[in-house]
Amino acid sequence: MSPPAATEARLKVGFLLLRDFTLLPFAGFVDVLRLAADEGDRSRPIAARWTIMTADGRPVRASCGTRVTPDDGLRAPRGFDYIVVVGGLIHQGPVQAPGVLSYLREAAAAGVPLVGLCTAVFTLIDAGLMRERQCCVSWYHYWDLVKAFPEVTPVADRLFVVDGPRITCAGGTGAVDLAAWLVDRHLGTAAARKALHILVSDGARPPDTPQPMDIATGGVPVRDPRLRRALRILEHTLATPPRAGDLARRIGLSRRQLERLFRDELNTTPSAYARGLRLQHGHWLVTRSQRSFTEIAQECGFADASHFSRHLKAAYGATPQVLRAAARRESPLAVPPAAD
Repeated sequence: MSPPAATEARLKVGFLLLRDFTLLPFAGFVDVLRLAADEGDRSRPIAARWTIMTADGRPVRASCGTRVTPDDGLRAPRGFDYIVVVGGLIHQGPVQAPGVLSYLREAAAAGVPLVGLCTAVFTLIDAGLMRERQCCVSWYHYWDLVKAFPEVTPVADRLFVVDGPRITCAGGTGAVDLAAWLVDRHLGTAAARKALHILVSDGARPPDTPQPMDIATGGVPVRDPRLRRALRILEHTLATPPRAGDLARRIGLSRRQLERLFRDELNTTPSAYARGLRLQHGHWLVTRSQRSFTEIAQECGFADASHFSRHLKAAYGATPQVLRAAARRESPLAVPPAAD
């Protein structure tokens, strides 16, 4: 809770905590503001001021079980330079209490920039506030978002995305980098650097820093950030993977430079790697879902079920029918029977 400030702060932030919010991005964001707002770590809200809100003004439970007591319920949006919505668990039922969506629409109409941390991007989309805007989501929740909002094309190859008065962040430690970015803009580079140094951070990562990889690379660590971003793009374009030249342009390289990166770090080509990802995802769907093989083929970018079957057999030594039957025998609950 912020104590009264004697002077008008240059950066005023309202935090709206949703049910089961993730504690780390919220705490990291607040600590950057706290350390940037005063000399040393005295924590007085002088240069920056923050207010913690919940929809009903009552304590809210974080995903880790910790309960946080807010300063207030939903305060007038115009009193803030930014409203930061903090999300978290999304599979435990609705996370936003009544009034949250209308409050966010009111804030947007008032011209207050909105920030979505972690899965709060779902809430911003649900409120209709991300139309024709780019949004960022954690790699872990990429497919959750695509399934919930098929009309949205999120990015999961960077830490956060700024699109006008909408800022979305993957969450985790990326929230610290986003907070430092805002402090830099409003309070200066020295304040941002000082806060990060006290937090034992060498410096803020830029928005387009690739998120950590979650896909298999044969156990080989991917060092080059451009290659990590290329892999992220390929992972999220399984149905229609970009050609090598288009992929190279998206990450600021020539096709030859991109092919050299793949060869040097992964000992493969962009097209071969993309095909491997498609087959890996297809194998998972065959053995862990009841989707038809035609649907799986389409989702993984193959012309038809026969085309998919040939490539899957070449990679895994068995047809989709055989692989699914084996998976059912090993774990009957994993793949319910379905008409293929």
